[in-house]
Amino acid sequence: MAKLTKKQKDALTKYNPEQLYSLDEASKIVKDINYTKFDASVDIDVRLGVDPRKADQMVRGVVALPHGTGKDVRVLVLCTPDKVQDAKDAGADHVGLDDYIAKIEGGWTDIDVIITMPTVMAKVGKLGRVLGPRGLMPNPKSGTVTLDVAKAVKEVKSGKIDFKVDKFGIIHTSVGKVSFTPDKIMENANEILQTIAKLKPSSAKGTYIKSIHISSTMSPGIKIDKNSVAGL
Repeated sequence: MAKLTKKQKDALTKYNPEQLYSLDEASKIVKDINYTKFDASVDIDVRLGVDPRKADQMVRGVVALPHGTGKDVRVLVLCTPDKVQDAKDAGADHVGLDDYIAKIEGGWTDIDVIITMPTVMAKVGKLGRVLGPRGLMPNPKSGTVTLDVAKAVKEVKSGKIDFKVDKFGIIHTSVGKVSFTPDKIMENANEILQTIAKLKPSSAKGTYIKSIHISSTMSPGIKIDKNSVAGL
């Protein structure tokens, strides 16, 4: 096992890794035990009692974080010429179609979100092998395939995120930055947890939300008592 650094040891004096904390307490501790010099991301891991290999137990959703993610989301809009100006005005970082499809085919994926239109999905669909593994493929369920590209750009830029359960039954997503106040971290985390709770598949048996951990980029995970979160 790797030796703990002084900062890691110091972090362990501020909380007990075996203890369950309320979401309120954990949102404070995650700031206290962060020892990076940069503004680290705060992430939440929610282990679900579902079998993601079964289509009817796939948990996927979209949530608008009340306080945003704290990071600048780089957005590419693949659209027809009549929508180019709308997308630019809404704050898209890159806008185009055939030129960007060619760039992506050449291996360029220097973006966080791709928004497109139903009318050009046939062209975009060919990029599946490049975009799929990187989680960049636009999807109508996440609001990234739409005729109103300007609205979609504004939503993504203001903190709307897309999440889905992985093959291990875990949802892993960002809830902000360590520079956020504990209240903002807590409110963002609560918004995601409430959304996940509402998405419980009717075919899922037993305990739905098995465990919740919150951590920053380099910190250990803090266990959250799900009973401290109303509605779970």
